[in-house]
Amino acid sequence: MSQRRMQGQPMVIMGDDAQRVKDKDAQEHNISAARAVADAVRSTLGPKGMDKMLVDDMGDVTITNDGVTILEKMDIDNPTAEMIVEVAETQEDEAGDGTTTAVAIAGELLKNAEDLLEQDIHPTAVIKGYNLASEKAREFVDEEAVDVAPDDEELVRSVAETSMTGKSAEIDKELLSGLLYEALRAVSVEADDGSTVVDVANINIETQTGRAVSESELLKGATVSKDPVIDSMPTEFDDANVLLLNEAIEVEEANADTSVSIDSPDQLQQFLDQEEKQLKEKVQKIADSGADVVLCQKGIDDMAQHYLAKEGILAVRRVKKSDVEFLKEVLGATIVSDLDALTEADLGRGSVRRDDEDELFYIEGTGETAHGVTLILRGSTDHVVDELERGVTDALDVAAQTISDGRVLPGGGAIEVEVADQLRNYADSVSGREQLAVEAFADSLELVPRVLAENAGLDPIDILVDLRSAHESGESRTGLNVLTGDLENSLDAGVVETAHAKEQAISSATEAANLVLKIDDIISAGDLSTDKGDDEGGPGGAGGMGGMGGMGGMM
Repeated sequence: MSQRRMQGQPMVIMGDDAQRVKDKDAQEHNISAARAVADAVRSTLGPKGMDKMLVDDMGDVTITNDGVTILEKMDIDNPTAEMIVEVAETQEDEAGDGTTTAVAIAGELLKNAEDLLEQDIHPTAVIKGYNLASEKAREFVDEEAVDVAPDDEELVRSVAETSMTGKSAEIDKELLSGLLYEALRAVSVEADDGSTVVDVANINIETQTGRAVSESELLKGATVSKDPVIDSMPTEFDDANVLLLNEAIEVEEANADTSVSIDSPDQLQQFLDQEEKQLKEKVQKIADSGADVVLCQKGIDDMAQHYLAKEGILAVRRVKKSDVEFLKEVLGATIVSDLDALTEADLGRGSVRRDDEDELFYIEGTGETAHGVTLILRGSTDHVVDELERGVTDALDVAAQTISDGRVLPGGGAIEVEVADQLRNYADSVSGREQLAVEAFADSLELVPRVLAENAGLDPIDILVDLRSAHESGESRTGLNVLTGDLENSLDAGVVETAHAKEQAISSATEAANLVLKIDDIISAGDLSTDKGDDEGGPGGAGGMGGMGGMGGMM
């Protein structure tokens, strides 16, 4: 409760259930909450990072070391902690990978800021220094970036392999990176200004269990996990005309409720004959258009199925809307919503084959306007293919970003140490207390090589000292090989990251840290938890996380 005295009497201005945390207590609470989130994912960073097992309220298990997946599935109900989770989500949306790096840097920025606050440096000075450092850091990243051509298969695949390293996809990363590169090249187009645009939306990912990861493959088309409406229908076409239909092949129903009186069996037969005629006409329109295959989003009447089979047309019903929309790109077809308006030009061209073992159709486009591929990922169990899909999706995003952005960086902590070294030199030109914040920012970036070494069982201090020495000697691309513990030219070793992802991570981490530092007063109508359940959350205590108790049980 907060009070204000008026004419000698206390005046209540907040409710009895309200909580308020001010000044240093508020800063400590927020920094503790944010650091707890960052610490939760630190151990997953790098090729030697560990996995987390996450168990939700329904007992479903997720095993992963993907930063954004961990944070999204954790039971976090503290407002400050959720701000840090947003960092991971933003990084995932904008760059596709680097979520753990962004969150870890944000936590380290706040840790170092806390040390500055204890030296009576005002938060405003820290925020200004961090903004200066962030801007310069992104400039240094751009200067250190290496240009890569869209057709430079080796570098693009190296970026994908680096992203997959440390995840379940690592075992077959050479095979998978090759499939990813082929997929990206298949959906890349040249823009009017000469740049390359990668349409990732035209890459579909499907998973199958019960087989080895090494059996994953790329299909220049799509899959449809459905059966033909009648088993006797043909299921193999080398060059078929395919109709994508968003209209039921059924008897049209009246718009209003009606009742019909039937006086004799002949009248009933007339109604049945009329329905049969309607269905026959619908099938005839499909046959007249030249369609060999009908993929229908809606239902197909039993009588219509019979007529389609007589015409030798393969029909599949209840196809998912997302599959139909993807097939539109694969086949260069038009989705038809009215059979009366159907023409031959609406049909797509493609080959169709049935896989009875997997119970699905493989459909590949053969027309000039065909555009779309499907990456089929296989694994032994659901947990394996789920984590494989997460790893491949991240690798796909960063590889696509590499092709469109055209810049890469040496990995293994090389760029962080190099930028930190340049920031310390830049700090000498910064006046006032902001200089200390710039130096703290540089120290925060070096968290990445320290954690990489720590997760690999190496001495982080010795590794960092050696890296600093190498970079001060002008070896700007020297990073850590966590597999051997040696320092090497990361670019030559194929440990490559995208410049865009690194710039985004620095920017997101800085903005989140500054947002937390700017808060000096927390006023809550109840407890400081965003989940108003039975558990009580509070501002202080060992966790400093309000209602974030559920997080610990998942780790």
